[in-house]
Amino acid sequence: MSGHRRHLDFPGRLVLVGFGCIGQGLLPLIQRHIGIDPARITVVAADAAGAAVARQAGVRLLTHVLQPQNYRQILEPLLGRGDFLVNVAVDVSSLALIGYARSRGALYLDTSIEPWRGGYDDPALALAARTNYALREQALALRSDSPQQPTAVLTHGANPGLVSHFVKRALLDLAAETGLAIATPRQRADWAELARRLGVRTIHIAERDTQVSALRRQADEFVNTWSVDGFISEAQQPCEIGWGSHERRLPEDGCRHGSGSRAAIYLRRAGCATRVRSWTPGGGPFHGFAITHGESISIADYLSVGRGEAPSYRPTVHYAYQPCDDALLSLHDFSARNYRPPQRKRILLDDILPGGIDELGVLLAGHARNAYWFGSQLAIDEARCLAPHNSATTLQVCAAALAAMIWAIENPARGIVEPDEMDFERVLQVCLPYLGRVIGAYTGWTPLHGRGHLFPEELDESDPWQFSNVRVL
Repeated sequence: MSGHRRHLDFPGRLVLVGFGCIGQGLLPLIQRHIGIDPARITVVAADAAGAAVARQAGVRLLTHVLQPQNYRQILEPLLGRGDFLVNVAVDVSSLALIGYARSRGALYLDTSIEPWRGGYDDPALALAARTNYALREQALALRSDSPQQPTAVLTHGANPGLVSHFVKRALLDLAAETGLAIATPRQRADWAELARRLGVRTIHIAERDTQVSALRRQADEFVNTWSVDGFISEAQQPCEIGWGSHERRLPEDGCRHGSGSRAAIYLRRAGCATRVRSWTPGGGPFHGFAITHGESISIADYLSVGRGEAPSYRPTVHYAYQPCDDALLSLHDFSARNYRPPQRKRILLDDILPGGIDELGVLLAGHARNAYWFGSQLAIDEARCLAPHNSATTLQVCAAALAAMIWAIENPARGIVEPDEMDFERVLQVCLPYLGRVIGAYTGWTPLHGRGHLFPEELDESDPWQFSNVRVL
C-alpha cells in the first residue's frame, strides 16, 4: 500500500462493527492512511460473508449479531480507553454504542443514527418517533457538560456527512462569485449569517446514480449499489424536510415536531412515496425521492438564524435521490407490494459495467446566481482504480468515514459532534483523492421549468423555490 499518505498513527485498538459493503470498502482505506497494526483491528459482523476480505487484511473477524442483551458482553474485551469503535452496521443502536464507547473511554463514529432492529417500522411507534429527527434529538441529548468527553462523530458517511462540508465550500464559492468579501467563518452563527446574506433559500442533496450491472434485476429481488437493508429501512421512514423560513405554507400532509430544535417537519408519507424536482450538472433536471436523511435536519438547524419554528432565516433542506436503474425498479416493486421484504437482495460491485457514475452534491438555490451545484462525479472505472472492494457509491461513503476517523483521532475530546461542526477543510483534504471529478456548476434551471404546458397546475411563480413547486404531486 505504498504511495499513499499516512495521515497519522493510532496506538489504540480499532473495533469495526458491521462488515457489509461499507465496512469492507473502508478497511483498506484505514490501513492505507492510519498507522495501526492489523493485530489491533477486530471486525464484529453478523455473518462471515466478508471473511476473505478480513483474512486478506490480516484482521480478526468475529461473527455476532449485536442485540440489546449481548452487545456489552461482546464488546467488553475488545474496547477500552483510547480505542476506537466504528459502527457501520444496520439494526444496531447508535445510542447504545455511543453510550458504551463513552463509558469505556473510546472514540466513536457512525455513518447514520440507527435504532435496534424494527425501530424504523414498528407499528406501535408514532410516525414522529420513527423519524431521523427523533433519533437525532435522542443522540444530542447524550451531550454532556463534562469536559474531555471522548469524541463521538455522528452520521459521517457521504450523506449525511460529506455533503455538510460541500455546503460550506459552496457557500464560500458563492460569496466569491457575488463579490461578498468575507473571511472563512469559524463559528456556527457566522456560517448561518453567510447563508442568509447570500440569500440561499433551499439546499437539495442532489444525487444521481447511473451505475449498471451486467446482471439485471430479477423478479422479487432488491438490487442496490449500497446496503439494501439500509435503503429499505430509510425508504419506509416518513419523508423529512429541513423547513425554511421562506416557506409560505405547510404541506397538507406535513407535521411539526412538538419539541427539540423545530428545524424540520415530516410528512405523513414515506420517503419512497415522495418525489421532488432537482438538478445535477451531469444529468440535468430529474425527479428524485425525498428519502429522509440526517443532513436534511442538521444542515437546516446549523444554518438557522434564530431558533424554533419561526427563525429569522433558515433554508429548506432535503434529499433528492435518483438511485441506479435496478434500485429504482426494486424500490417501485417494493412499494407496489406494500413494503413486503424481497425474497432476494443483491449489492452491485464487481458486476457493474464500465461507464456509470455516482453524481453526489449539494444544490444551493434561490440566491443572486439562481442555483449552484457543488459535489463529486465519481465513475465506477476510477473508483476501482482508487480502492479495492468499492463501487463509486461506496467509495464516497468510505472516504468520508475515513476522514471523520482521522479528524476524531486528531480531536479526541470533543464529545458528541455532528458533521456540520467539524473542520470542513481538513475533511475535504482527506476525501478529495477519492472523489473523482469535484466541480461546481451554476444553472438557470428552476422547478418551474417545463411546467404547465401539458398539464396545467397551480404554481407559485413569485417564488420558484417554494417546496410546493419542488414537490412532485
